[in-house]
Amino acid sequence: MPNASKHSNQTILFDLDDTLVYCNKYFDAVSEQFLDLMTTWFAAYRVNAQDVQRVQSEFDITEVQKTGFVSEHFPQSLQHTLIHFSTLTGREVSPQEMELLWKLGMSVYETEVEPYPGMIDTLDKLRDEGHELFLYTGGEAVIQQRKIDQMQLSTYFGDRIFIRQHKTTEALESIVEHLRLDRFKTWMIGNSLRTDVMPALTNGLNAIYLKQATEWAYNLVDLTVKPQGAFVTIEKLVQVPQVILDWQSGQGTPKLSL
Repeated sequence: MPNASKHSNQTILFDLDDTLVYCNKYFDAVSEQFLDLMTTWFAAYRVNAQDVQRVQSEFDITEVQKTGFVSEHFPQSLQHTLIHFSTLTGREVSPQEMELLWKLGMSVYETEVEPYPGMIDTLDKLRDEGHELFLYTGGEAVIQQRKIDQMQLSTYFGDRIFIRQHKTTEALESIVEHLRLDRFKTWMIGNSLRTDVMPALTNGLNAIYLKQATEWAYNLVDLTVKPQGAFVTIEKLVQVPQVILDWQSGQGTPKLSL
């Protein structure tokens, strides 16, 4: 007989970036501009875009792993990549180029936020069904709060919003403990295997992986934890309510393959 708590209202934690609102595509657009600049500046040295992209990604991910989600990491990775290839080729770096890359990298945070298709309908449906909604996002408080305000997400989450510089297993566990959540009835929904899915499964929560067509390399890791509850992979945000409803009614599959 199914656990009775499975049929009661659920606690649902949503990631923000590339789950409820777009994020990576803005970084991708800036990265394309950066690659154009670099291949132009180093045209005489036969530096190719693939090598530039690889080095920049390595610089960016290394810093995120050290100190979490800090806005300066991205523009710094552009500058460090320029210095790297200048050192390799002997090409001099100008202060103007360094300043240009800094402004280019920081411009990504000035972009107007755009919701994912079905964001409002999804949140409305879950709220109207009586589920308790939380927002758990990674980044700098000022930047993330600006997105939250632009999207008026406090309408759905109230003060149930957690912003962390590091989204780790320990960070999620501290929230679960602080709120005294029933793990069997708690869901983590996000696009990152590293910062959303793996911590949720490790902490015994249900997880919904919103798989994106293209993903930041940092977010991609092998899952080494066996789900204790539900683990479902979806490709559209609007699928979330039905997944939870199916799980509650006993029709859902505890684990769907990636």
